[in-house]
Amino acid sequence: MFLKKKEFKLLSSSIDKLNKMLQEGNITELSYIMGSKKELIKRNLLAGIFRGVGIGIGVTIITAILIMILQKIVSLNIPVIGEYISDIVDIVQRSR
Repeated sequence: MFLKKKEFKLLSSSIDKLNKMLQEGNITELSYIMGSKKELIKRNLLAGIFRGVGIGIGVTIITAILIMILQKIVSLNIPVIGEYISDIVDIVQRSR
């Protein structure tokens, strides 16, 4: 009824080997793919939508922060950097 230490160690090592083989073989991902196709499409569609919205919001926030920083730098009238940034602004305005 009770396992001896050797048998327990052997069983434990066998379970560890099996777990490692399953992880290397990506069995869980395979079972996910082999499941319901509707569910798979729905999950991937929602994940794509949320990923796209997140990227859009993130890029907008980072761009706004960079523009604010550049405006502060220009207002400080630092000779080299201020001229460089004003040249960039002039180029952008001419291209419009």
